Parts: sequence; C-alpha cells; structure tokens
Amino acid sequence: MFDPMGLLADEDQATFDRLREVEIKHGRISMLAVAGYLTTAAGIRFPGAEEIPDGFAAFPALLKSSDGQNVAAQMVAFFALAEIVNREASWAGVKAEFPGDYRNGAIDFGWDKLDDDAKLKKRAIELNNGRAAQMGILGLMVHEQLGVSVLPGNYLPGH
Repeated sequence: MFDPMGLLADEDQATFDRLREVEIKHGRISMLAVAGYLTTAAGIRFPGAEEIPDGFAAFPALLKSSDGQNVAAQMVAFFALAEIVNREASWAGVKAEFPGDYRNGAIDFGWDKLDDDAKLKKRAIELNNGRAAQMGILGLMVHEQLGVSVLPGNYLPGH
C-alpha cells in the first residue's frame, strides 16, 4: 500500500477498504458530474427544464418553477435509488469481490470472464479516471465561481 505520509500506519485493512470504497464512489459520482456539467453547458436539457440555467445558477432556479421542482424530485429519487441499489448484495448471496464492487449479481458486462490481471488493470483505470474526474469537477466549479471560463468559446455556465 502506498502511504508516504503514514496516514494509515496505525489502521487495519478494514479501514483501508472503507476509504478505498469511498474514494471509488466519489470518483464515480465525479465522472457523472463532469459529464453532466459539460452536457448542460452545451445547452442540452431534459424536457421541461429548458429554462433552467446551467452551473450553480441551476440550484435556486430549480425551486422557482413546477418543472424545476419536478426535475429536483427526479434527481432526489435517482440519488435515493442509486444509494439503495449500489451496495453489496449480501441479501442475494452476492459477496463483493473488492471494495466498490456493486454488481449485485443483476448486471454483468463480462467482468466474470476476465482474468485477474485484466480485472486489476480495469480497476486501476477506474480509480485513476475517478481521481481525475474529482479534480476536473472541482476545477470546473472553482472557475465558475471565479468567473473565469475554461470551456471552449470562453463560455461561463450560469452567466
């Protein structure tokens, strides 16, 4: 385990696994956040939400109209469902293969057919992409708040 600052020196494997699972989950959320941010910045909206601005300006705008409230309710419902479904399915007899393994036995995109080296490589790719996405969404949000565009055409969401 790479821990140059010794933050986990006195911790056990269970603590490391919990932190790794949290890191993977935040990375997955950040990958979706970057995709959503760039999609709305491109002007793409859900039906009924065409008037909702992008960026941070979307949050107060969601509550001002019934269409916006419907979009907010759909978002809350999706987040709740994702939290319920994306867990180790011990109730279904499915044991997680590694921290962050939320397959639940319901969907398999060929993971079980991969050899151990390919699985390890794909897990490392996901971890690194998640780390990059966390920095990416943070950069997009900070630049929006600073009023400095990093998007093509100097577009600044919410303005």
